Amino acid sequence: MDRLQTMSVFVAVAEEAGFAPAARRLNISPPSITRAVSDLEIRLGARLLHRTTRSVKLTEAGHRYLADCRRILSDVEEADRHAGGIHSAPKGLVSITASLNFGRVAVMPILLDLLDRYPDISVSTLLVDRVTHLVDEGIDVAVRIAELADSSMMAVRVGSVRRVLCASPDYLDRCGRPQQLSDLADHDFINFVNMTRAGDWAFYEDGELRNIKLSSRLNSNSSDVTMAAAITGRGIARALSYAIIPHVNSGALEIILEAFEPPALPVHVVHKEPGHTSARVRAVVDHLVHHLRENPILDH
Repeated sequence: MDRLQTMSVFVAVAEEAGFAPAARRLNISPPSITRAVSDLEIRLGARLLHRTTRSVKLTEAGHRYLADCRRILSDVEEADRHAGGIHSAPKGLVSITASLNFGRVAVMPILLDLLDRYPDISVSTLLVDRVTHLVDEGIDVAVRIAELADSSMMAVRVGSVRRVLCASPDYLDRCGRPQQLSDLADHDFINFVNMTRAGDWAFYEDGELRNIKLSSRLNSNSSDVTMAAAITGRGIARALSYAIIPHVNSGALEIILEAFEPPALPVHVVHKEPGHTSARVRAVVDHLVHHLRENPILDH
């Protein structure tokens, strides 16, 4: 096999977590798959896979080489398309991840519009409330609400969201509207655990960031559950501003202590193709960036 074929074999083994499933995927005999990977490791002078009778896992060197192989194979595929004169017609599968609620509210409508605009593009979404690893999980594009660590990923900022405190007008009428952070000691809280660590709630006071530990009788990993409890008057909740706009506009929730909000969180569109970017990924990134920047649920 030539180098590109060997890279394709290695990628298949890594993604399928086994030699036999990789052989079925590529329609190549299992001994040929095994020999190709062994020859590759000998040529590189590095072990890429940990093999047992039950599993095949990447070594640290294997993880790095997998990322390079994916990038190189993508570049080759794109070069072939460009040479064939179809660079202007994006085609293929693009995988996208976002947090569950933001993905449902903001990202999915944009992707449905994208499918109408680009009939040769298909998308796969992973909407989860955890940080995904684009390379390890084979994801092309992410929409992230967070300060980003330095990395080799390409990131485009599209806006920001506030971290706000809110409660129902009924609850505030019964229990009082806090005017200072010290007033919070007399209130009940609903904790959206994905926004707090160990019960610490971040605030901004006198030019400094403060963390205050607030105990909650109701803790949930669901933004929808948190909002529903707040609307029914169970206490004060913290939420991202985009999630409560409809409830504030309807009068079901009221934002409080705005002067003490921590700094807004940036929203980025992130992708893993620095430098040359494939047409399909570029089309998705550009579409997301354009429409998210126009979306009124984000601060710009």
